[in-house]
Parts: sequence; structure tokens; C-alpha cells
Amino acid sequence: MKRGIFALLVLMVSCAPKKEGGTVIVDGSSTVYPITEAVADKFQKENPNIKVTVGISGTGGGFKKFCRGETDINNASRPIKDKEIEVCKENGIEFIELPIAYDALTVVVNPQNNWVDHLTVQELKKIWEPEAQGKITKWNQIRPNWPDAPLNLYGAGVDSGTFDYFTEAIVGKEKASRGDYVSSEDDNVLVQGVANDKYALGYFGFAYYEANKDKLKAVPIDNGNGPVAPSYENVINGTYQPLSRPLFIYVNKESYEKKPYVKKFVDYYLKVAKESVKEVGYVPLPDEAYDLVKKRLEKKITGSAFKDAKPGLKIQDIIKLEK
Repeated sequence: MKRGIFALLVLMVSCAPKKEGGTVIVDGSSTVYPITEAVADKFQKENPNIKVTVGISGTGGGFKKFCRGETDINNASRPIKDKEIEVCKENGIEFIELPIAYDALTVVVNPQNNWVDHLTVQELKKIWEPEAQGKITKWNQIRPNWPDAPLNLYGAGVDSGTFDYFTEAIVGKEKASRGDYVSSEDDNVLVQGVANDKYALGYFGFAYYEANKDKLKAVPIDNGNGPVAPSYENVINGTYQPLSRPLFIYVNKESYEKKPYVKKFVDYYLKVAKESVKEVGYVPLPDEAYDLVKKRLEKKITGSAFKDAKPGLKIQDIIKLEK
């Protein structure tokens, strides 16, 4: 009798559904970090047996790890580059590119700054181009009626996708930047720098400004059509240019196919992306775009549709063009 009960218990245990366990490894952009962290927090409450680690190496630093197969997902504030695609290919890494939000890359000053009401793209270029290093060091060199005071700069580190995007959009060439500024791949470091320096000017993702509005002042940007402030509305209507951009996660295809916990997390990510993007202060994609992104994942379409995409194109149009 006892043997029969024991055998029944063994059978019941062996037939019981097994909980999926494992660790999803994410790294990359500090800009995308708040979105992925928000999704991970929700996911882990519903799936306590699955751990999600989210690092901040910058987009470029994250792609180095991702293309070596060290991470399952890379957060990215710019599309993957040809040279990164080549490294992934050399290492047998196939990836699925998933746009998840829009960002209004935001130029900020200290709240005590009462002289800057806007900046033109040309003025930003004058401040940040390589030729400005050691030469453009005071506010009155930008406009003569501004203070004869130090111009203290805070910006993205060289491994950051924000650095790549900002330099290309403002200076005209990716990675073309002066080097004499306080740099970091961690946007929180830049927030604190500007918040504690009356003569500071910096740039980083919109969510970090939204979370620190009481410590920072956003600067409207004039691209030739008048000053436009960074906002949800101005990203959607296309007027905040050239500093609006898409944000991405890149998923290792093999991880998605062979690690059930990675698949579960990525599927969940797209399910709650819209609400999570709103919660942390970025701009959600239109519903049509999210539907197309979900189909892209379902079909496991690999490669990049965005690496050569022109600025200003809608995400849903880029995906449709790929077809």
C-alpha cells in the first residue's frame, strides 16, 4: 500500500507543470533602460522564477556584448550599424530588431539660467563641433548679449547611441564632437551635473528630463522653422526635428527560440510596451506600428530595416517599406 502511494506521489510530481526558470540578460542604452526596467519589474512580479538583469553599457558598448553572444537583448537608442551587423554575422548571431518607442532627445540647462529661451541648430553645432574644443568656452560666444560666464557642457559618452545620434543630427557627422565636456553613458550622472551647475548645458533622453523637471529647464530648438519644445505632441506631429528618434530592443534570435524564459519576457515586453513607455515619460508608437512590430517578432524577421532609414519617416512606413 505504502509503495503504491509513493509511486502515485512520484507520478504526480513528475506530471506537475514545471515552472520556467532562468535569467534574461539585457544590456545597452541608458536611454532605453527606464522602459526595459519598468517592463522587467512588472514581468518579475508575475514570473518570480525568472530573473531579468538590465545593465547600462551604452548602445555601442551593449552591441559589443550582444554581438559576442553574451546578452539576450540589447537596448538601443539608434539602429544597429553595418560594422556591428558584421561582427554579429561573424559570431553567428542573428537578431530581431524591434522598435518600441519614440524619444525627443532633449537639450537642457539649469533652472537658474534666465538668458536661454531657445537655441538654433547652428548654435548647437557651434557649441558641440570638434573645432569648438578649447575655443567656445563662454556663453557670450554663442550670443553677445548672454553672460560672460563659463559654458559648462554635459553630454553622452562615446559608447552611447545618444552620442551617435546627436552628433550626426547636429554636427552633421556621427561621432564628430568636441571632447572637453563631462561625458557619461549614465544619463543620471548628466542630470545631476546640469542640476547642480548654473552655467551648464547638456543633452539626453526625454524621459530623464521628464523625471527631473523640477531640477532642469528644457531648451526649445529652432531648425529654421521657429523654436519647438520637446514634447509628446511635437514628436508625434513631426515638428521636433532633428532630435526626434526611435528607440529599440534587439533580440538574439537563438535566445528567443531556445530559451523559453527569454521568449516569455520579449512577448510580454511588446504586450505592455505602450503603457510602460508612457509611464517612464517617452512617446509610445501608434497602435498600427506596435501591431507591425508584433508581427515582425511572430515571423522572427531578422536583420535591420532601420540602419539606412531616413530621419522623419514613420516607423510603420519603414517596416512596410521593408516588405
